[in-house]
Amino acid sequence: MSVTINDVARQAGVSMKTVSRVINNEPSVKKETFDRVMAAVKALNYQPNHAARNLAGTRSYSIAFVYDNPNAYYVIDMQNGILSACRQQGYELLIHPCNHQSKTIIEELTNLVQHSRVAGLVLTPPFSEMPQVVKTLDALGIQFVRIISGTEKGKFAQTCVFIDDHAAAYQLTEHLIKLGHQQIGFLCGGEQHRSTAERREGYEAALRDHGVKIDKRLIVEGEYAFDYGVKGAKKLLGKKDRPTAIFASNDEMAAGALFAARLMGLSVPGDVSIVGFEDSPFSRQTWPQLTTAHQSNRLIAQQATALLIARIREQLHPNFKAPEIQRHFVPELIVRESSTVATT
Repeated sequence: MSVTINDVARQAGVSMKTVSRVINNEPSVKKETFDRVMAAVKALNYQPNHAARNLAGTRSYSIAFVYDNPNAYYVIDMQNGILSACRQQGYELLIHPCNHQSKTIIEELTNLVQHSRVAGLVLTPPFSEMPQVVKTLDALGIQFVRIISGTEKGKFAQTCVFIDDHAAAYQLTEHLIKLGHQQIGFLCGGEQHRSTAERREGYEAALRDHGVKIDKRLIVEGEYAFDYGVKGAKKLLGKKDRPTAIFASNDEMAAGALFAARLMGLSVPGDVSIVGFEDSPFSRQTWPQLTTAHQSNRLIAQQATALLIARIREQLHPNFKAPEIQRHFVPELIVRESSTVATT
């Protein structure tokens, strides 16, 4: 037999009304009571009927994840992080992949808000960085959280989670410089992403601060994909005065760069050091494993969703104040076997 709300109430030693208030995230419930009810929910593996709950009233209990990203690892980590926060707060998750380059993207998102009855949206790049998307959602009065590259604390009125790609890229470049590398190639991601500019600026700032000349010939434009890592690395490593190190804007590109080096008969890190960014499974599935910057996409998504749900509660209950509307993460340098002391 399925577990009922009455079973949860009996387990927690409270009334069914109190269980309902906890599941509905009403702010008047004491923390001790909330914790006791949630412990009972977990112990009994109680699953609220969200569909029936949504139909019963005007309030929605669904969060939409809006994304356009070819990296399956990134999408899965984000999805799992959002889902974790939704389950903790009694919300359902709606997955909505779409094409940010579509001419009808604004209409598509408008229809999503108006017809899917979602309570809020989690926006990842590039949607979180598109002014027209932000303006449209503000006008629609829907709550949303932006996961965005940057450090603009307090600049945005919207709920945001900032990722300091600049600082992490600086650390990666500095790591290579301290190993004696003076010729460091840089493989750019897609220009539509703020992270590309932030990572490039961090790379260039580290070079300047350590007295290393910025050589534009060592900077190759591309996309966040394996093939672009291969192409970019071939271009750099085919030069007569090839770089002794390559900084790829993400791990997938770095894996492509490592593949290109092998095709050209070069050893990594003996002939060229290669570093990536994000600490995705790509960084651990290569040989040698990649030096990178650890970016916990699952935790970022989980906390972004928690912020969003807090803002939704604040909108519904004026006496409840969300503790914060912004969070900041700095990816952490992870040193592995793909980087070593420069030999030339």
